Amino acid sequence: MTLAATAAVAAPAPPESEVGAVGEPPGSAAPVRGFVDGHSHLMSYEAFGGMLLCGKPFDPDGIEQALVDCPDHFPNGEAAWFENFTRTGSPTGTHDPVGWPTFRSWPAHDSLTHQQAYHRWVERAWRGGLRVLVNHLVANRQLCAIYPLKRNSCDEMASLRLQAQRTFELQDFIDARSGGPGQGWFRVVRSPAEARQVIAAGKLAVVLGVETSEPFGCRQTLGVPRCTRAQIDRGLDEMQALGVRSMFVCHKYDNALCGVRFDSGTQGVIVNLGNFLSTGRFWTARTCTGPEHDNTIEKAGALPPPLDRLLPGGVGLPLYPPAPHCNTRGLTSLGEHMIRGMMARGMLVEIDHMSVKAADRTLDLLEAEGYAGVVSSHSWTDPGYLRRIYRLGGMVTAYGHHAEEFAATWRETRPLRAEFGRPGYGYGLDANGLGTLPSPRPGNASNPVTYPFTSVDGAVTLERQRTGERVWDVNVDGVAHYGLVPDWIEDMRLVAGNELVQDMAAGAEAYLRTWEAAASRAP
Repeated sequence: MTLAATAAVAAPAPPESEVGAVGEPPGSAAPVRGFVDGHSHLMSYEAFGGMLLCGKPFDPDGIEQALVDCPDHFPNGEAAWFENFTRTGSPTGTHDPVGWPTFRSWPAHDSLTHQQAYHRWVERAWRGGLRVLVNHLVANRQLCAIYPLKRNSCDEMASLRLQAQRTFELQDFIDARSGGPGQGWFRVVRSPAEARQVIAAGKLAVVLGVETSEPFGCRQTLGVPRCTRAQIDRGLDEMQALGVRSMFVCHKYDNALCGVRFDSGTQGVIVNLGNFLSTGRFWTARTCTGPEHDNTIEKAGALPPPLDRLLPGGVGLPLYPPAPHCNTRGLTSLGEHMIRGMMARGMLVEIDHMSVKAADRTLDLLEAEGYAGVVSSHSWTDPGYLRRIYRLGGMVTAYGHHAEEFAATWRETRPLRAEFGRPGYGYGLDANGLGTLPSPRPGNASNPVTYPFTSVDGAVTLERQRTGERVWDVNVDGVAHYGLVPDWIEDMRLVAGNELVQDMAAGAEAYLRTWEAAASRAP
């Protein structure tokens, strides 16, 4: 053996996160048994200019390069005004920016700008029962423009293409670690039939979705649309060719397609400013007269200096009529064209983030065609519309709150799902989506999750997850990162019983049936 070969043999393996799960997930033929995450963002670190979110889900040079904080967060987080503002409501604050190997301050369930879906953490969730993951490619031109640091274009379509590329690169990366092409546990799928094949082989089916504020450049300025029907048709064809099977029509800002469901609280202040910069107008709201309504626009406090200077002289945040608030904008004729185009292509229509006026009209269109392919993937539609979604054969995956709150939403939907014969429930964690992950369950000292525990199918044993020097515990940390999803589901078993977990284990099958019903309409 040569000296070089001896050195290569003796070279230590590069550092890596532990998974904290022992055992291989079994394959699952129809009906599929396993969980569905209908809404997360594995590649959003490339969105918003590429410097708002810190860390990556993978890096060819290893975890030491993947899990690092943003440059502007050093040396102590004082300059991380967006992180501080979205976490505490104040632009001031500090945190330890060091990631690997100490992770003293991040990731955390309430930290919105730090990587939550490192590939080894997603692997732990898969081993713990996840079978379908919808990876939404996400973009927001105005948030990109607002944030002063960037390395990527603010063009939303360019960002979506880059994130799709990164998703396939992650698939290749995992393949290379698993024995070669096609051997990895992470598989991007383009049809429900392909998803079933992947799951039957014991792997994770990854569906591409899109959640963007100006699909195909469909912005509007002072009410004037900036896109055409032909532009929408070309855009839908491109997304379909890229592998996208689920799409939002609007997100965060009013666009040429529809009005949005408002954000509340601190984040709502930022988003409403973005709506002004994007469209030339702040949100317009009326006091609702019907049972369904949009989120309440709360009275704004002082804007952080980086945002305040974006307002033109003499322009302040508007006052609104008494709540409940409804956006005055609904689904436009261009929006109707996009909905019909999605139905013609067998795509899943994401109804979350639409104003109630837009959602109501969208459901009218879907009901007229008997089209089942409608999804509420992270609790951003009025609960009054769930009946219409289930009646069509659609799917609901609820936003990830702490165990007791999530269990309560599950109980609320049970009568509806029983009425329409729709077993199976899912979650939309919104990881890396600028939203909080499930917090520790209040009052969990009397009945905490105990380690180790077993996956719902009994095939995998899960210990506390360790990454570097940090050991995570769902009782203390909540869902600080994606790898703690199995622990969160175990926590729900403790508070709501095995019936909830078994219903969630039917979630992947429910999602696939909705997708199959939609895909069957495509030529």
